[in-house]
Amino acid sequence: MSNPVLVCALWRINAFAVLADALKRLMPCRGKLNKGGGLLQTVMALTPEVTFRQAVLFFTEADFVTEYTQHFLKPVCFSPVAGEHQSCPAESLLAYLQQGAQILCTVLLIKPGAWSHSLARILRQIELEKFTVVGMKHINLDPDVALGLLSSEVKQDPAVLEAHCTYLTSGTALVLCLQRPNAVKKLIDLLGPEDPKLAQALDPFFWRAQYGTSTVQNGFYGSKSYQIAVRDMKLFFPEGLCCTECQTLEEEEV
Repeated sequence: MSNPVLVCALWRINAFAVLADALKRLMPCRGKLNKGGGLLQTVMALTPEVTFRQAVLFFTEADFVTEYTQHFLKPVCFSPVAGEHQSCPAESLLAYLQQGAQILCTVLLIKPGAWSHSLARILRQIELEKFTVVGMKHINLDPDVALGLLSSEVKQDPAVLEAHCTYLTSGTALVLCLQRPNAVKKLIDLLGPEDPKLAQALDPFFWRAQYGTSTVQNGFYGSKSYQIAVRDMKLFFPEGLCCTECQTLEEEEV
């Protein structure tokens, strides 16, 4: 080849799907891209395994150990006693790629009414999806805490906001800290859309389709990102969690 090419290693959540979608929109011959992905495969790696093989071909470990990767790959140990995070040495991105899916924690809040009627069934579904419960408590949410769990879209409508806050503070909620590989995304995928009717239309096995009755009484709150999961764990479980693995948190807050 007579001309040089630019090889980039990109990092973000859900990287493969996001990059593929961006390339399909930006590159010519979209029709060809959408049929089998042959052209797409020539410009990007399509799986983590291919990514690793190509990364070791073009880059060395030293290429990846930058301030950016050190921030995101730095183990952060959460001390229940001190109530703070202690940094440990950064690891190489290539070693990180070899590890595969990480065991992470996320927070599931079962809203008032939903857990008291269906707890055994919900716990069985949690077990079948290979989650481990590493924290559990009943809690009566304060209005300020309830407000912090709501999305910016909900907060734009005062009437809807009041309905959500009133419901969340109307009774006892059950808060669980769940652990498994890729826990945050897996839980969000299982919960489905926040509107139970939409969830039922898309897939009746979504948890909100099974236990929700309205956009307000939709059964569950789940941490929407790992950064939010870290926040939720510190909020609901300041005393710590019941397993050693969960005491090491990668706090990806910029």
